[in-house]
Amino acid sequence: MTHWFHRNPLKATAPVSFNLYGVASSPAANKICNDLRTTRARLLDMFTDTTCTPEIMKKSSDEYFALLQGFILPLDGTTQENKLRFIQNFRWTDTLQGNIASAQQDAVFELVSMAFNVAIWYTKFASRLAGKENITEDEAKDVHKSLKIAAGIFKTLKETHIPRLITPAEKGRDLEPRVIDTYIVQSQAEAQEVAIARAIELNHNASLIAALSFETANFYQKADHTLNTLDPECSSKWKKYLQLKQHFYMAYAHCYHGQTLLAGDKCGEAIRSLQEAEKFYSRAEALCKEYRQMKGPGSTAKPSEQLFFKKLGTFIKNTLEKCQRENSFM
Repeated sequence: MTHWFHRNPLKATAPVSFNLYGVASSPAANKICNDLRTTRARLLDMFTDTTCTPEIMKKSSDEYFALLQGFILPLDGTTQENKLRFIQNFRWTDTLQGNIASAQQDAVFELVSMAFNVAIWYTKFASRLAGKENITEDEAKDVHKSLKIAAGIFKTLKETHIPRLITPAEKGRDLEPRVIDTYIVQSQAEAQEVAIARAIELNHNASLIAALSFETANFYQKADHTLNTLDPECSSKWKKYLQLKQHFYMAYAHCYHGQTLLAGDKCGEAIRSLQEAEKFYSRAEALCKEYRQMKGPGSTAKPSEQLFFKKLGTFIKNTLEKCQRENSFM
């Protein structure tokens, strides 16, 4: 099954020299500063390198974060704040705010911003791989794993690192709860999409697929509701994606529930369930058109022309016709 996922743009950042004159006074200290500058530049390059793999991304990010911890962790084993934490200024844009940058003189701000971008990279890698036709089992596992890693990074940032910031995140910025919560739930929902596709390929029980689809639709609904109070100018397109995926998986849920009812010789109920699937699918089609017309951050695509979308429409139609035929025999 070929997947399609909406993706917001990566965060952008200003170069950082790490030229700490008067502080880095020894050759060893200067080497650490040089290594920080080099590993940061290399990691930033990896975000836009189409040949980058999860293994390369992990190695590059681990190298930079290991050095950056020297500016964050207490150096003497006490609970006192590391004096190097506030010595360097960092500037970053946000995924929903265009080129408007915010700056903090705080190494923790750099840690959470860069790690946020790493998580976004994993979602983009998953999207690129999932969009292939005839995706293999191993590739599907890589997509699922990448989305789980992204969700884990977002969750760790929210629970562990963002609360340490001296300056709280402004409304609508990536590090505020509504935005990061949406990224967490979206990553979880998309990972479950891969599980559903795998269950369909392996001809698992229709009731299981219906249950997974219903749960996935609820994930997308939750993510959509989380963005309700965000400025529509920067979130409307994202919300349309979440809404169309919610209706798409509600159509899936009703379609497979109809199959379960049909297997139990409940043709009348099965027909009603498939008719509900048609309603949700029609609404998803309308949302696809609205999505294409929306302005704002995110990829430009025609979701209703994607293979995954067309397949469901045909599947609902064929299943409903089968239910109606069997009902006419009774």
